[in-house]
Amino acid sequence: MASVLVPLAQGCEELEAVTIIDLLVRAGAEVVSAGLEAGPVHCSRGVTLLPDSTLDEALQRDFDMVALPGGLPGADHLDADPRIHSLLKAMAANGKYTAAICAAPKVLASSGLLAGRRATAYPGVLERLDLPDTTLSAEAVVIDGPVITSRGPGTAMDFALALIEILLGHDKRNEVESALQRP
Repeated sequence: MASVLVPLAQGCEELEAVTIIDLLVRAGAEVVSAGLEAGPVHCSRGVTLLPDSTLDEALQRDFDMVALPGGLPGADHLDADPRIHSLLKAMAANGKYTAAICAAPKVLASSGLLAGRRATAYPGVLERLDLPDTTLSAEAVVIDGPVITSRGPGTAMDFALALIEILLGHDKRNEVESALQRP
């Protein structure tokens, strides 16, 4: 079974976090949401989420993918956490998938994972950074090898479906998408 870690930081974008978690669970992936610290996570729009575990607990095991929800200041909190950067670098070194949406691709950039790759993010997020080796895109979802990025809340479903396809195949993505009754 494919396993995915979704780190949740205070101020994350709830639409992105819940969409990633929900669709991956619908597809049959094992999803662990992990708060940077113990307790509830208060999201950017006032929704409160209760993570499955703390990040320290989750880091005791291996995952096939880590998917970072964006939002502010959530992405800033992820970017400021050395455990997140260690995790991302270890995932990349082991050929595993790293994914980020909205403002969170800047965390991938800070970890050096966007160098030599194509990527997208919420408008302006990556453009503000010095990324001469990264090709920026305005596409909804960009898949460049084991690195997957997306634009924002409006692309969260496309992002999550792309993650399903990568981890579980095209048929599983179609099965989940069909049940959602997307036009």
